[in-house]
Amino acid sequence: MHVGKLPTALPLLRAEFGLGLVQAGFLLSLVQAAGMALALALGLAAGRIGLRRALLLGLLVLAGASAGGAWAGQAAALLVWRAVEGLGFLLVSVAAPALIRSLVPPQRLSLSMGLWGTYMPAGTALALLLGPLATDGAGWRAWWVALALLAAAAAAGAAWRFDGGIDAGAHVAGGPAPGWPAVLRASVGAPGPWIVGATFACYAAQWLTVIGFLPSIHAEAGLTSTQAGALTALVALVNVGGNVAAGRLLQRGWPPCRLLHLGFGAMALGAWVAFGMHDEVPALCRHAALLWFSAVGGLIPATLFTCAVRVAPGSAAVPVIVGLTIQCSALGQFAGPPLAAAWAATHGGWSATWMATGAAAAVGALLATRLCRPAPP
Repeated sequence: MHVGKLPTALPLLRAEFGLGLVQAGFLLSLVQAAGMALALALGLAAGRIGLRRALLLGLLVLAGASAGGAWAGQAAALLVWRAVEGLGFLLVSVAAPALIRSLVPPQRLSLSMGLWGTYMPAGTALALLLGPLATDGAGWRAWWVALALLAAAAAAGAAWRFDGGIDAGAHVAGGPAPGWPAVLRASVGAPGPWIVGATFACYAAQWLTVIGFLPSIHAEAGLTSTQAGALTALVALVNVGGNVAAGRLLQRGWPPCRLLHLGFGAMALGAWVAFGMHDEVPALCRHAALLWFSAVGGLIPATLFTCAVRVAPGSAAVPVIVGLTIQCSALGQFAGPPLAAAWAATHGGWSATWMATGAAAAVGALLATRLCRPAPP
């Protein structure tokens, strides 16, 4: 929800702070700056300090940064608080998959990771639905404070639900925890984790670009903020179905490569119809293409989260590999919106967006082929 709170408020922020299009793109993506720079290191730290502590700390940082952003008096301060939010978001993101692995039996891991993969689309959809109601009624600053209180409440719930025994069991059972140099070498010494991360970057760059700018595109078309938020929330929400479906299909034996190729192909086709054929197809068809883009594209994150957990050489390496995956994903989310905005600004507007997202889809499909290639004997 902290990621998704910004798109519907973006027109208000641009008007209040005088932000240009590319500046708005950086505001959208700056929440990923911490992940882009620190995810691998924080994944390693989460394994050292304990998964429960990392989760709680991340939620509290989210709460404090959102409250701080509510009092920002200029664009620079808002950007700084947005980057701090990214740090809290990152801590939660690297700790949660490792917690899931420690809490569920192996035969349910794929399904559980599919459910975990819904945190971004489900939270984004809720923020897009509730954001216009909050900002129209009380302003964007009150919306920031409300989400700060929600993060604090989530921290209290997590502290009550998970006891300290989870931290004690965060390392590999049956012996002393390996030192961090050994964990780091085992985690990043093989090509598999890097390919998973790069593939995730190709997905994340596309999804955040489309979801992030869609309310502004709708607003330019004459829709109210509530209408634009609801339509964008629906596009985000159908992504949940793709994540859950991927978990079930993986559990039934579908190969990851098939799901990844299907997802990237659907995203390329959906973006082309929605943006590249903007003047040739009616509005209803364009929105249906965006729903297709997000729903079938939702097969990708759950599949990649499962791959990231499975390639980990032990429990101690899970948060490190998830951190590497998130670091690559954050790079895609950080670079995607401003690059797509710059491309659109110099190539005739939003109708050119599909070329940028399509290129990311093509690279992602190639990486998926490499990821699923059998290892040499």
